[in-house]
Amino acid sequence: MKKFIAFALIIFTTTAVFAQQKDSISTKHKKKDWSKVLLGNRANDHFMFQIGYDNWFGTPDTIRTKGFSRSFNFYFMFDFPFKSDPRFSVGAGLGIGSSNIFFDKQEVLVAALNPTLAFPDRTASDHFKKYKLVSTYLEAPLELRFALNPENTNKSWKFAIGGKLGLLLSTYTKGKTLQNSAGQTINSSIEKESSKKYFNGTRFAGTARISYGVVGIFVQYSLTPFIKTTYGPSINPYSIGITLSGL
Repeated sequence: MKKFIAFALIIFTTTAVFAQQKDSISTKHKKKDWSKVLLGNRANDHFMFQIGYDNWFGTPDTIRTKGFSRSFNFYFMFDFPFKSDPRFSVGAGLGIGSSNIFFDKQEVLVAALNPTLAFPDRTASDHFKKYKLVSTYLEAPLELRFALNPENTNKSWKFAIGGKLGLLLSTYTKGKTLQNSAGQTINSSIEKESSKKYFNGTRFAGTARISYGVVGIFVQYSLTPFIKTTYGPSINPYSIGITLSGL
């Protein structure tokens, strides 16, 4: 997975360099005074929706995630272009980010009274066919943005790097369809447990994204551990996915 993220960052950087070189070639013989560009009718990512593949760095062998763990994020953003060069701008906003991590015949005892967060193995006992841990944050993203064509960003390459400060709103587990050790269904029950006591109440994540028009890709890495220091392993969540942005 580390190789996959490294590959994604290489693609991100290569595309950015290529796009900037292309713009440089096209404007080589025609110098433009960007400070005189009119931006009254431009759109520049005031709304962002993201769906990503989620996973954790630092998980010990005793924790088994599986399937397509995923995140859903939605933000309303303000955009503040630089007066001297409106290709650059600062984006700041507020929104909701959520992460769904799925487990393989394992539970996460978020509501237990244990001194540390437990991940009991249910392979040889009754277990849920589908089981996930859901965390939801109120987030404030901040980005430094660059658009090759600031007058029409819906037809332009766009790049952004920054971070998100998040406040943990809820953490809960959800198990669905109870099975025995042989994989036979016992019942179709749904079980939920909720507690935030084992988890850090705030997080800071570094972010980067590249888009053309309204469609792009993003990467996100949490610089703060998900679980409190004395309550479990040092786990840092990350996401890689698709961004839809505009207006």
